Amino acid sequence: MKSLKVRDVAEAAGCSVGSVYNEFGDFDGVILTVNRETVRALTARLRGVPGQDPVRQLYGLAETYLEFFAEHANLLRSLFEHRMEDDRPYPDDILQMVMDAFALMHPPLVRLLPDADDVKIALLSRTLFSAVHGIISLGLEERMVAVPPQMLRQQVDQFIDVHLAGLGILPLR
Repeated sequence: MKSLKVRDVAEAAGCSVGSVYNEFGDFDGVILTVNRETVRALTARLRGVPGQDPVRQLYGLAETYLEFFAEHANLLRSLFEHRMEDDRPYPDDILQMVMDAFALMHPPLVRLLPDADDVKIALLSRTLFSAVHGIISLGLEERMVAVPPQMLRQQVDQFIDVHLAGLGILPLR
């Protein structure tokens, strides 16, 4: 991302730099358009996870996220790491789209924790998503303290096992 320039985008698209600016306004506009499409694709993939069994659904969401991230690591880095020029706020529509993706963990958690209030469930959804994202992100980038990429699925599953057990929910294993 740091080395990507509007000129590179224009060249790849077979158009002029001016055309890119006319279409997207500025470089942030290019990145935000890609980020919107990334969240749409991710959410569509996550929505395809079967929901009959809420425990299996949580594992399925994590596995699907891992697969999507492995296939589209640069797109997800753009989504989660892009900072707007001049410290402008990130657009509300994209933030809402990301929150809607997080919210896909809400129904299985509600089914598993029927006595918990919505605020607790929303926080659990965000925490679970953030933790899984961190494990996967660090692992795929092979950062210093990361889980080796070949062990990511096993470790994500183990994390979910422990997280569910801590909530008093019987994990799959």
